[in-house]
Amino acid sequence: MFRLILISILFLASTTCLAVVKDDGSQIQAGNYYPRVKFETSMGDIIVELNRKKAPITVNNFLRYVQKRSYEGTIFHRVVIDFVVQGGGYDENFAELFSYGNIFNESGNGLKNEKYTIAMARQDDPHTANRQFFFNMEDNVTLDPGRYWGYAVFGSVVEGYEVVDAMSLVPTHVDPTWGWSDVPVEKVILQRATILPMEF
Repeated sequence: MFRLILISILFLASTTCLAVVKDDGSQIQAGNYYPRVKFETSMGDIIVELNRKKAPITVNNFLRYVQKRSYEGTIFHRVVIDFVVQGGGYDENFAELFSYGNIFNESGNGLKNEKYTIAMARQDDPHTANRQFFFNMEDNVTLDPGRYWGYAVFGSVVEGYEVVDAMSLVPTHVDPTWGWSDVPVEKVILQRATILPMEF
């Protein structure tokens, strides 16, 4: 009898620990398929609505960074007119920030890289997205999946279109320190990112 009780206690303790350590973002507003995030930038506010129904892995991953306040004080380091505004990976000193690791590419979810959508940036390997994201500033059909993997769209701008437009027009240059092209001459900073309360 004592052994049975001990086994039960150990089982409950282990399942409790597993529940506590789960931290993949799925627990954030669980059940809300369309969470909203507010970006407060140095150029104004933007609100995006995420599509967890079609891009659950990507949205959960993104929400995890937002909840941990990991996007605060980051820069939009790449701006290409009529193409993209990209950020989320570097601080104001261009130091690369930590990531939770790469995620599966959900570019085949049916969402297209249309103007004002938000998508995950990645390297050439299709499954290398982790924390960087970009706003599409045109209908970028070349970024959609076809014969090859595309770039995973996971939401769209619902407020602050004019802010994103203004960001896409800032003067850029080749950064003299790092040698990167398309870097804003004057830093565009993501000062704060917050998950908005659920609407009922």
